[in-house]
Amino acid sequence: QESVEMHEVLVFVLEAGRILLKNGAEIFRVEETIEHICRYYKIDTVDTFIMSNGIFITAEQNNEEVFAKVKHVPLSGIHLGIVAEVNDLSREICAGKISLEAAKEKLKWIDGLPPKKSYFRVLAAGLGSGCFCFLLRANIMESFIAFVIGMILFIFVIFAERHKLSKIIVNIVGGAIITILAILATHIPLPILATVDKVIIGSILPLVPGVAFTNAIRDIAN
Repeated sequence: QESVEMHEVLVFVLEAGRILLKNGAEIFRVEETIEHICRYYKIDTVDTFIMSNGIFITAEQNNEEVFAKVKHVPLSGIHLGIVAEVNDLSREICAGKISLEAAKEKLKWIDGLPPKKSYFRVLAAGLGSGCFCFLLRANIMESFIAFVIGMILFIFVIFAERHKLSKIIVNIVGGAIITILAILATHIPLPILATVDKVIIGSILPLVPGVAFTNAIRDIAN
């Protein structure tokens, strides 16, 4: 009976780790979540090895291996809201506020949370591009052009996500879209002169894997 319960807990923490990793959590956060939940359920002989796209977990009991599993986690979009929800669930478990069965149901609900609305993501991409361009000492016109191009670019990114296009193709085609639109925009007679280089640098921001860079630095520091 104890072995069965241990197996259920380990399957649960593996699924929780998968959801965290899939939605942009740092490697150390996944490790800590698995460790805290296992410790709460008195499972001490657990070894985990986490990579950016996979989880390896083994557990022993009475010197016998009772659990060993590898979980491949395909790279996908970022949803930090889901990461926060899983963190809250982990705290509830460790505080004894929720049973394992209830936690399983809640984890399924968390995994099914929808992404942000497309129009919100498009607007955020435009604002990010325009503000980044402005930080590079661009003028108002260049920042506005970057804002518009950033939104157009992200419409293409969402289209690519829905049709499961390769990330390399998205980056190449997205870069071409940015460059063509920036050149066209700077050839339009405008009241304020706009330069191609600042517009391109600002507009390319939505293609930069910011969360991946940030997580990599935090994992190295950790």
